[in-house]
Amino acid sequence: MAAGMAQETKSGDVTTAVFDRGFVISRVFDASPGLVWQAWTDPKHLARWWGPQGFTTPVCELDVQRGGAYRIVMRGPSDLEYPLKGFYREVVGHERLAMTMDCSGHPAEWQDLVKPNRRIGEDNPAGEILSTVTFEDVNGETKLTICMQFESDEIRDALLRMGMAEGWSQSLERLGEHLARMT
Repeated sequence: MAAGMAQETKSGDVTTAVFDRGFVISRVFDASPGLVWQAWTDPKHLARWWGPQGFTTPVCELDVQRGGAYRIVMRGPSDLEYPLKGFYREVVGHERLAMTMDCSGHPAEWQDLVKPNRRIGEDNPAGEILSTVTFEDVNGETKLTICMQFESDEIRDALLRMGMAEGWSQSLERLGEHLARMT
């Protein structure tokens, strides 16, 4: 865990923490690291659980290897789409994924909430986000931890105000339901 931990909260099965320019969320799943890894790295599986309740994932393209690209498009209940793309920086089978996240394709309204006074033409107010996902075996279960590092506390705080913690909690709930169907 990073130095400068500001706050940690637990809600049900999910633990979240906020630290200098970062956000962490974790949950333990009753599934092996290999199964949880498969749900994260196989586009057929990831598309079934990615995103908050009420969202779908009509596009899920993953090239899970160091330097490989991915593209995910979430569609909200109002049919707005939230494209996400990036590159895998690190891939350690059944243990760790590190990837960049680029939200520049998100709707202008979303971008305005991240940075209300952004310049005209500034199409990536969230900047480059580094996301690291770890899969830790805990007595046959898997502790999944997602650590997101932002370019500033302001970006992190804007995303938290917009519901990032709740959205991830809902995604992890959906992942748990999907893992139960996979076993």
